[in-house]
Amino acid sequence: MKTIVIYNSQTGFTKRYAEWIAEAAGADCLELSAAKKKDLTAYEAIIFGSWACAGSISKVRWFKGNIDNWAGKKLIAFCVGGSPIENPEIEAALKQIFNDSERKKVDIFYCPGGFNYEKMSAPSTLMMKMFIKALKAKKDKTEAEQVMIKMISSSYDISDKKYIEPILQCLKKNP
Repeated sequence: MKTIVIYNSQTGFTKRYAEWIAEAAGADCLELSAAKKKDLTAYEAIIFGSWACAGSISKVRWFKGNIDNWAGKKLIAFCVGGSPIENPEIEAALKQIFNDSERKKVDIFYCPGGFNYEKMSAPSTLMMKMFIKALKAKKDKTEAEQVMIKMISSSYDISDKKYIEPILQCLKKNP
């Protein structure tokens, strides 16, 4: 199945996952800016990956805007975030991003990545520092909030190749 992996990455985690998926699937791999200029009609499967940000997925509008144009193709979306895969809020967030109709056409996955403050844009870094400050100032923090403060206060990497397996399995299924 002729496949392309299209990604949008800010700090490198999504790019890493996109390259792992493309290598394992024998797929082409392009950054979103280059993919926007490419004719994708020859591809039977389109995989889009980007990073999770404030309850959404960066640049997901581009992908969602093309879902109907790609009818009959295998469509997969994945996002990469700083939360461990066990975080129960991930599933709820993904259901908010893709409506019922879109979820019937697209298989959606989450891959844990991490934070790399050294590569993050200034606005993203500022937003995260403000979020951490607000969390630290909160009285009666839950255990989950205390763990989150500790986790996101500095750079870390929890990415692992094993998290692409469900994506690869999905790709092998018929559309």
